[in-house]
Formats: sequence, C-alpha cells, structure tokens
Amino acid sequence: MLKMNLLMKTVGLIAAATLATANFANEAEQPLQIAQLTDGFNAENTYMASCFACHSTGAAGAPKVGAGNAAVWEARLEKGMDTIVSNAINGVNTMPAKGLCFSCTDEDIRAIVEYMVASST
Repeated sequence: MLKMNLLMKTVGLIAAATLATANFANEAEQPLQIAQLTDGFNAENTYMASCFACHSTGAAGAPKVGAGNAAVWEARLEKGMDTIVSNAINGVNTMPAKGLCFSCTDEDIRAIVEYMVASST
C-alpha cells in the first residue's frame, strides 16, 4: 500500500510537471501566434527569430542593429535600399540567402531590412 501511494504521488508529480511545461510553452508561443494572426507578418518578431543572432553581435561581419549603429548602415545605404534588400534576399559574403528565413517572402525580407535600418538610426 505504501509503495502504491508513493507510485501514485510520483506519477502525479510527473503529470503535473508535464502539463505545467506544456502550458508554459504554449504561453511563450502565444504572442507570436497572435501577432501573426492579427497583423500578418511581423518584421520585428521575424528579425528576432532569424536575424538577431548575427546582427546583434556583428558575427561574420553582419552589420549590427540597434541604437548607435547608424554609421555601419550608412555605407550600405549609399548603394540604395534595393541593393541592401537584394543582398539580403540572395545572400552576400557569409550571409546565406534570406538569412535562412525559409518562410520569408521577398517582401518580408524588405520589411525586415527596413526595420533593421530604422532601428539603427
């Protein structure tokens, strides 16, 4: 009987932990899902998911994004926004095409680039 009570408590704790984790994961995904449903594509969310790792640190020469990085973007902007977007779509230097955002359309990439530039001035 004692072993059965211990077993039931253990099973109950595992079930509670599993449900709590599953619920937490769903809550973490909810804002992104809501943003996608209400606004369609969200450049900032997609930047955070696909571009942030390199563009927040400058990894492999990626132009940094954020306040104080306007100078990094000036030389690129001299070539024109269309060139920057084309490079982002097709890949340039060590950046793979579309920054590996396989679900992004060309218009999505343009919106992300515009967000990055605007966030850096």
